[in-house]
Amino acid sequence: MSAEVTPTAGRRSGTDRFARLLSEVGAPWVIVLVLPVAVARQATHHVGAALGWGLLVALTSSILPMGVMVWGARTGRWDGHHARDRAGRLVPFIALIGMSAVGLVLLVALGAPWLLIALDISMIAALLVTGAITARWKISMHAAVAAGAVATLAVLHGPAAWALLLAVAAISWSRVHLGDHTPAQVAAGALVGLTFGGALFAGLA
Repeated sequence: MSAEVTPTAGRRSGTDRFARLLSEVGAPWVIVLVLPVAVARQATHHVGAALGWGLLVALTSSILPMGVMVWGARTGRWDGHHARDRAGRLVPFIALIGMSAVGLVLLVALGAPWLLIALDISMIAALLVTGAITARWKISMHAAVAAGAVATLAVLHGPAAWALLLAVAAISWSRVHLGDHTPAQVAAGALVGLTFGGALFAGLA
């Protein structure tokens, strides 16, 4: 049986505060808020269209699911907007997958650019895999989403985007430092993001 990690206790040092900042800035909902707009910009080459399509994906895969997370945290259904307790992640995962599926249906029905549809499919695939793993083991969603985003950008903009893996490493470090994950959990998350997120997007795109 694997032990669950617990958040860092006691007075926060400067390093703790920096790790907390990285963890919030690199949170899945933040990345998924920005990434679809970037993909839509590449697909449409038009700012207005990019914002429209990108925000549709962001709404169903980031904003609304984050609303569910905040609601659950405030009502005591799980321990914070990151749902640190693995047992408390079931409902958020179901809500996220359901809302993302609705977003995918809307993209197809409204005739969205294929790159946006491919992105949504790859994100849902990564969610299904991480959700299945989370049922038994607390894999890192921060690492999975961040790594998948870097792989997606590398497909769209070339090898130079792989330099952003340094940001993935920093986010992963923050999750371990704060006691929310083990090194194995962030490594596994990054691997899932690269394969079921980035590689699938590459194959579809």
